[in-house]
Amino acid sequence: MKVGLLLAAASAAIANPLTTPRALPNAPDEYSPANVTCPATKPSIRSAASLSTNETDWLEARHREVLSPMRDLLKRMNITGFDASAYINLVSNTSNVPNIGIAVSGGGYRAMLNGAGALKAFDSRTDNSTAVGHLGGLLQSATYVSALSGGGWLVGSVFLNNFTTIAELQASEQVWDLRNSILEGPDHKHLQLLHTASYWDDIVDAVHSKRDKGFNTSLTDYWGRALSYQFINASEGGPAYTFSSIALMDNFKKAQIPLPILVADGRNPGELLVGSNSTVYEFNPWEFGSPDPAIYGFAPMEYLGSDFSNGQVGANGSCVRGFDNAGFVMGTSSSLFNQFILRLNSTSIPDTLKSVIASILEAIGEANNDIAAYKNPFAGYSHTNASISSLSELNVVDGGEDGQNIPLHPLTQPNRHVDVIFAIDSSADVNSWPNGKSLVRTYERSLNSSGVGNGTTFPSIPDTNTFINLGLNKRPTFFGCNPRNLTGPAPLVVYIPNAPYSHMSNTSTFDLSYSDEDRDAMILNGYNVATQANSTQDAQWAACVGCAILSRSADRTGTTLPSVCSDCFQSYCWNGTLDDREPGEYEPTLQLRTPNSPRPIVPYKPAGPLMGRECFGVLPCSRKSGQPRS
Repeated sequence: MKVGLLLAAASAAIANPLTTPRALPNAPDEYSPANVTCPATKPSIRSAASLSTNETDWLEARHREVLSPMRDLLKRMNITGFDASAYINLVSNTSNVPNIGIAVSGGGYRAMLNGAGALKAFDSRTDNSTAVGHLGGLLQSATYVSALSGGGWLVGSVFLNNFTTIAELQASEQVWDLRNSILEGPDHKHLQLLHTASYWDDIVDAVHSKRDKGFNTSLTDYWGRALSYQFINASEGGPAYTFSSIALMDNFKKAQIPLPILVADGRNPGELLVGSNSTVYEFNPWEFGSPDPAIYGFAPMEYLGSDFSNGQVGANGSCVRGFDNAGFVMGTSSSLFNQFILRLNSTSIPDTLKSVIASILEAIGEANNDIAAYKNPFAGYSHTNASISSLSELNVVDGGEDGQNIPLHPLTQPNRHVDVIFAIDSSADVNSWPNGKSLVRTYERSLNSSGVGNGTTFPSIPDTNTFINLGLNKRPTFFGCNPRNLTGPAPLVVYIPNAPYSHMSNTSTFDLSYSDEDRDAMILNGYNVATQANSTQDAQWAACVGCAILSRSADRTGTTLPSVCSDCFQSYCWNGTLDDREPGEYEPTLQLRTPNSPRPIVPYKPAGPLMGRECFGVLPCSRKSGQPRS
């Protein structure tokens, strides 16, 4: 009988990843960081000149793990004239295995749900995702998944719940219930008022426990705790869950899942705005830091909050664990959304409770509205800029505040050698639709290679008017197709913008709640955008994705891709054509015909000579003409 029960439990765990045991709640004192005995080799800061040993060892295993899913994916993509098995066998023991990254933008719940649709489409565990015209298996073939802000909530939800599926998150009764505002807390039927009060009591108690141990706290601490209730499937939002403990998950240790990276920005003391030359920080399961010249170092994630000085924990310094609370890390990357908590009047919380929350905000002070306070691990570190190494504390803010709302920065670092990035853009640039501005910001930053660019190269990107006038923000577009036109190694970028295929998905960044029906419609729309409606918009779309995956690898191996890839690059690569005229009001309509479509369907058509054969692979084209520019 016991054996039968154990087998049944094991089967249930496999069927539902949310219930699978995992080694995540490992903080020594719940939310509060705690002093612990230092390891025999005390924690230290390493230079950003190379990848960590942890990452390089993991990459070796990951490159083996992606071979089988990538072979299956490429075979299903039906790239006429290409032998996927033979090619994967050819590159299997070399660095020429295609290195795939996925980047999910910020944009609140809109970004989380639109990005979820793309991840659902890329995940071979999704029902029917491996059928003809779908893209299931791309997630299993990816090495990196980066995210920031609302996209970070998506990636955090997936990885902190044992690399669960989007379908499981949708079906769960514990997480992704967005019907209540995050300010009100999880739904407890008729006891909501009472529960909202206790919800905030628990959040306040947790944050105070951190403050009482001498750590500075900010509004991001409260925000991060609130996020955890929605995104971590554990009692009270898993106050003991840490981001570094992802590295303890068995499937991650075996490199069976991609490496998650969250992104945040640095803000100097006294600044109210984050500039384009700001420091971009990354959080991965092993480390926190930046390759940018201002920092040029990484600290061990597990020991954030420790007494680092001059690059190490000294003889009399104490080691701290638990500072990298998972919700706090997600909250740091999305600290702009502290504005949710500041928008008390937009909620149905009773006035008496609003006054309690308002008193919390008053005690924190306006200066801390959108920062997360981190004890500076780079204090006195020789490779860090003196103006930062002299600080006792780092101010870290929302990863999109520098305008780079797609987290491309970690995936463009030369030592990661990423070949292709699938960039999911849910930015709210024009009427809550994207217009490519995030790509423009990353391109502009890359031009400053001697400063913040850190030697990175990025494909040329047109202006935002061109994005709208040529329809580059209505369907996927490839950037950087021909590496010979670039000044150095750079990934090919597959830009996948949020667009209205089956649902008007331009919801406000500050929408505080969604019905299950709206949530699921947003996810389905994201799935349709990523797959071009399961390749019904373009029968060759899946093959074109395969060509994009193979492009850089084929170039390194001297492999000539079949003619279908040439056709794909003619169809999807931006070729340098510009049209910077001021566009009219941007109000797109649904592109797919559905039974409940509220508006007429307008098929997508490029508004100009977007894909002229005469410009592919040569010099950038002249404005509007479609002819090569001399």
